[in-house]
Amino acid sequence: MKKKVTLYYNPRCSKCREALCLLEEKGVEPEIVEYLKTPPTEKELKDLLKKLGLKPADLLRKKEPFFEKKFKNKKFSDAEWIKVMSKNPILIERPIAIEGNKAIIGRPPQNVITLLK
Repeated sequence: MKKKVTLYYNPRCSKCREALCLLEEKGVEPEIVEYLKTPPTEKELKDLLKKLGLKPADLLRKKEPFFEKKFKNKKFSDAEWIKVMSKNPILIERPIAIEGNKAIIGRPPQNVITLLK
């Protein structure tokens, strides 16, 4: 039975493209979510964080220039960070592969293969 994998993806990101290629090499055609065009809702982010086993602050791209300009050294609650990421999806680490109740950040991209085991 084929696994249903969803990939949070940015086509301009080399790590995302690499993760997609790795999945396709394994015969997986993931559902692509271009999260910059279709940002996750706060509820979707909460579900995603639960699958990842992470806190909102762990999902932030802290080296992203927009983060450094607007949010560096800010202290927010988990709920506030979720709201910030939903409104500013550029801050969400990528790629993220999701399969069932599991999810993994594809950094390095080879991490996505662990979902297939």
